[in-house]
Amino acid sequence: MFFEKLEILKKKRLLRNIRNRESPQGPKIRFGGREYINFSSNDYLGLANNPLIINKIKKSIDDYGYGSASSRLLSGGSILHKELEDRLTKFKGAESALVFNSGYSANIGIIPAISDENSVIFSDELNHASIIDGCRLSKGKTIIYRHKDIPHLEDLVKKEDANSKIIITDTVFSMDGDIAPLNDIYNICKKYRTLLYIDDAHGTGVLGNGRGALSHFNIKPEPWIIQMGTFSKALGSYGAFAAGSRDVIEWVQNTSRSFMFSTALPSCIIAASIAALELIEENPELIKRLWTNRNKVAEYIQRIKFNSMQSETPIISLRTGTVENTLRISGYLLEKGIFAPAIRPPAVKDSRIRISVTATHTDDDIERLIETLKEV
Repeated sequence: MFFEKLEILKKKRLLRNIRNRESPQGPKIRFGGREYINFSSNDYLGLANNPLIINKIKKSIDDYGYGSASSRLLSGGSILHKELEDRLTKFKGAESALVFNSGYSANIGIIPAISDENSVIFSDELNHASIIDGCRLSKGKTIIYRHKDIPHLEDLVKKEDANSKIIITDTVFSMDGDIAPLNDIYNICKKYRTLLYIDDAHGTGVLGNGRGALSHFNIKPEPWIIQMGTFSKALGSYGAFAAGSRDVIEWVQNTSRSFMFSTALPSCIIAASIAALELIEENPELIKRLWTNRNKVAEYIQRIKFNSMQSETPIISLRTGTVENTLRISGYLLEKGIFAPAIRPPAVKDSRIRISVTATHTDDDIERLIETLKEV
């Protein structure tokens, strides 16, 4: 059965293969003995291989060892876990925070925990797969609203008669690079007494001077707003978090299955996230450099008339038409020493090349990308 299904994927040119890196993560990476300029990474601030963070990791291993061996509710956590949650609480302007093992783990654990059979969930049609799966695992009714369509969302919220209503949206959409209209969504939540759950995975460390989407829109972290974010992108570490009111976080801690039944993240990973938060707070020029590079790439791409699909962030996706054309362009970039993989269904509806710009890309890296795209 699986052989036949694999053959169908091959015929449609949708079969994917794993590339194993031979170098640290960074603006340059190596596969098969050859170096490439890396435009595929979510390491927006270049912290994944930061020497200060690596030293903090080494010290934490000396102090706490490596393996956690059990969940936080048993003996798996260390005092570093609590320190990270306290720092996150201040960083996100919330009352409390809780660390999860990954963004996927957070969404499939938190969404079912904050909803029940009396809940109605309103989810943007382009939300991340982990949000979709979280909604599927919940006992609530899920209604999909058109991407960033505020009149459509309000009409749906207004029509539903439910004790519990939850609007869920990515803040930065990971395959299009656009930003959710949070001010308008916030107003709908206030008007109809609706809970707001935001996935700030690609916003944390990027928007709002690094503090994320709420800061970007000057929105106060109200008790009815739950922020989810990750350490694995701009912070260069691993894991995720929820930030919100004390009651919500305590409830999630006691009811989220992905939190309760997962071995805690090793303390050295937690130490890396703490160090990354410190670096972001103490070095605002990191984020300025990221946006300088992003705007430079976006301007050049506009000049050579590629369709960049409404990108507003360091994620710049280029619409490329067919699967075959996308693979051709990605292959040509690879041949010229630029790593920017083809993104195809089912990850997206329309095939594209996803360019991810970081603070550590040089002017030469950017010029080489643009010259190669001109040749394409």
